[in-house]
Amino acid sequence: MYNVFPRIVEHLPGSHNTAFALIEEIKGFVSMQIQEHKETMDPSSPRDFIDSFLIRSNQEKDIPSTEFHHENLVSTVLNLFLAGTETTSSTIRYALSLFIKYPDIQEKMQHEIDTVIGQSCPSMENRKSLPFTDAVIHEVQRFLDIVPFSLPHYALHDISFRGYTIPKDTVIIPLLHSVLKEEKHWETPWTFNPKHFLDQNDNFKKNPSFMPFSAGKRACVGESLARMELFIFLVSLLQNFTFSCTGGPDTINLNPEFSSFANLPRSSEIIATPR
Repeated sequence: MYNVFPRIVEHLPGSHNTAFALIEEIKGFVSMQIQEHKETMDPSSPRDFIDSFLIRSNQEKDIPSTEFHHENLVSTVLNLFLAGTETTSSTIRYALSLFIKYPDIQEKMQHEIDTVIGQSCPSMENRKSLPFTDAVIHEVQRFLDIVPFSLPHYALHDISFRGYTIPKDTVIIPLLHSVLKEEKHWETPWTFNPKHFLDQNDNFKKNPSFMPFSAGKRACVGESLARMELFIFLVSLLQNFTFSCTGGPDTINLNPEFSSFANLPRSSEIIATPR
């Protein structure tokens, strides 16, 4: 039924309606911020992303095909909100649970961090010198699979895919979960295994099936921000603390709780012991 009437979900009762309402509320807040920027903006001195977008939008106002219009600005800022807050904080929480669950991995990360950068302030330039740490952070994102589905897309024209005809303007929601847990691309898809991102010489290796932020030109615009935050926050935490819990590693439940938007780590009491 959903394939035939994709918008029917908007008229059905359920918790998804709460999510839709909250998103509309955030959009309203974003629109207010955009209007405030329009009223106070100095084109010769942009203050932030919104100012820069508005300047470009004004430059291309006579181009019908421009992507720099109000709707795209609202959507982009909304994506940055979602990508830069709940998803990143939840991934960090889940990473701490994994460090407690696998203390040997936590210890190996700390040893690598101590050896390479010591107590210096971490930066993204250190990532290439910390292959195991980088691999663990990537595996945290793959294993948690925090957002099982990508943001909605539209078909630009009629498409024939695996015997199905997808009409132009159909809403398409890619399922990222099926890629991040695909047995053809991951040696142990249902097990936390940093070796998924390490080669035979323990150097970091990329995997084209790693796409927690979606893929292509319409991938999450907050990807770079999230990658930077995860790396710097987690390295800083491991520089200064060792994480454990009162009941021991076996009491940590790694099965995420599913909300209307994402897979979220379960709440647990942890102990942060200064190093």
